[in-house]
Amino acid sequence: MGGQGNHKIFDINKSGFDALALEIFHSQVVQTPVYREYAAALHINPETVTRLEQVPFLPIRFFKTHAVQAGLFEPAAIFESSGTTGSINSRHAVKDLSLYEESFTRGFNLFYGPAEDYCIIGLLPSYLERKNASLVYMADKLVGQSGHPQSGFYLDEYEKLATVLSELEKKQQKTLLIGVTYALLDFAEQYPIKLRHTNIMETGGMKGRKKEMIREEVHAILKEKFGLSVIHSEYGMTELLSQAYSKGAGIFTCPPWMKVVLRDEEDPLLIKNTGSGAVNIIDLVNIHSCSFIATDDAGRLYADESFEILGRMDGSDLRGCGLMVI
Repeated sequence: MGGQGNHKIFDINKSGFDALALEIFHSQVVQTPVYREYAAALHINPETVTRLEQVPFLPIRFFKTHAVQAGLFEPAAIFESSGTTGSINSRHAVKDLSLYEESFTRGFNLFYGPAEDYCIIGLLPSYLERKNASLVYMADKLVGQSGHPQSGFYLDEYEKLATVLSELEKKQQKTLLIGVTYALLDFAEQYPIKLRHTNIMETGGMKGRKKEMIREEVHAILKEKFGLSVIHSEYGMTELLSQAYSKGAGIFTCPPWMKVVLRDEEDPLLIKNTGSGAVNIIDLVNIHSCSFIATDDAGRLYADESFEILGRMDGSDLRGCGLMVI
């Protein structure tokens, strides 16, 4: 699926990650103008960067103000974030959609097995209402790969969704319900149903529809209403072409081509591999934009490279698809 040479991104293992990441850095710091200028503003000489800890991470807000593109190309798609009314949205120009498709397909297979084993249902109303949402693109392709006749999207058809889930439960059909947080909570409130063969995966996002809640509160309500012991989560964003997944307790794991490190809140150039701090992400699939992103999320990172999101950094823009604020 991916273009020539891209397969090495997906064949990566832990021992080869740093070398490939450095190779991509040296290419992008030349080819991506805003990244080149940012490194220059920090007085970083790319030739002296020989270790991953020395690589600068581009603040995510530059996706709102600049074209973050490695080289000149006509984008195959431009994914756009779901900002609040009046805010400036992030825009991610994607050169090669097959690369994104390979990333989320391999990532999903890694954590869940093939999509065709599931009935996949998307409850993503706010995303479906706008064009160019990377999450809808991913969910739509996974629905297609699933091939199950009842896979598909639901807007606000909660009654119909409850009926379909009951039918699937009776057939003991493995099902995945991927939903934006506020819609899952609305559905749970109106149609509590005991689920045995369905995983619920929340993707964050209150969009000002409900009072902000921390993830534990959201998961406690969903577990109680649906009789589930765990709630799954997906961590992705417009500016990335890879996703991390959590199979419970809000602890996320990355696929091998994606890595989370932390930056010190006082000294953003100081990188930490455990503890708490601001979340930096290395996404090797971002080869045509920037693979080194300093997000506005606060997180905790564990020795096994799993992580959790603790909320937003102070002073960061509120964004529609952001995770819960503490």
